Amino acid sequence: QVQLVESGGGLVQTGGSLRLSCAASGSIFSTNVMGWYRQAPGKQRELVATITSGGSTDYANSVKGRFTISRDTAKNTVYLQMNSLQPEDTAVYYCHREQTRGGAWYNYWGQGTQVTVSS
Repeated sequence: QVQLVESGGGLVQTGGSLRLSCAASGSIFSTNVMGWYRQAPGKQRELVATITSGGSTDYANSVKGRFTISRDTAKNTVYLQMNSLQPEDTAVYYCHREQTRGGAWYNYWGQGTQVTVSS
């Protein structure tokens, strides 16, 4: 089992910045993908950004150039630096981790952290 603990959400004005963190603990496998998803009220959960254990990244078009995902492998922690925040970025942000061993993939979610961008 893996536990994901998120931190760093909050209230910020339009154009501001926030940094989210997600620390993983428990049964950690080295081959993995960590990422951030978000869910706004009345909308489906959507991908924000992912980063593989090899360092490859992927971003939603809506956040490219504004958000940066990074990771500290030694700390099993992933970060999301969010700049130039807009009201449409308001959502609950969820950390996600998928990892594999022996051909099986395992998925885990954090509890979510609220990000609110005021106009």
